[in-house]
Amino acid sequence: MNELFVRTATGLLLVALALVAAVIGGTVFAVFVAAIATAMYYEWSRIVRGWGAAWFASGFVYALIPALSLLWIRERTPPELPNNESGLALLVWVFIVTWSTDIGAYFAGRRFGRRKLAPTISPGKTVEGLYGGIATATLLGGVWVLATHLGLALLLLAPLFAAAAQAGDLFESAMKRRAGVKDSGTWLPGHGGVLDRLDGLVPVAVLTAAAQLLGMT
Repeated sequence: MNELFVRTATGLLLVALALVAAVIGGTVFAVFVAAIATAMYYEWSRIVRGWGAAWFASGFVYALIPALSLLWIRERTPPELPNNESGLALLVWVFIVTWSTDIGAYFAGRRFGRRKLAPTISPGKTVEGLYGGIATATLLGGVWVLATHLGLALLLLAPLFAAAAQAGDLFESAMKRRAGVKDSGTWLPGHGGVLDRLDGLVPVAVLTAAAQLLGMT
């Protein structure tokens, strides 16, 4: 079966599951996030086996903080609003920025990629892919902000958070290279493991929650 087809089908299924859980919110979303965080920590533990206790402990933080950030973003309701629709809109923005960064980088890299971004860490990533991911996230994230009347500061934060998503991807790639593994797991056909798909979401979720706490969103 065509690799791109498998990758796309799996990706669409993951998107659908995440959006359904996000829209329902409450306990359903909390259980969904907890399950994902557990899978992340399981994969992290396998990668860092033999690296020392500090790495195992840091993996717990790595999985927990973004999970709490996502729950905070989804359920927090500003006092002036009667429901948490703004929380859902902001959560979807987090997803859009993360996913469009990944998709934009993938296709821009395949079409225009010439200069290696970090050849010793992830030889497949290119500078052109980075730019494509940032541009896609900025465009689609901006459209969502204007359509849902979220804070205009997010228009400026989108490219910064997209770059952070790429940094998160490179961080996980560096871990896998040190461990001598290609993927963090085999759960997701065409994608590898849960960490392989969520390495970009980790910084975006945490940074968005921090921006919300600072009143920027």
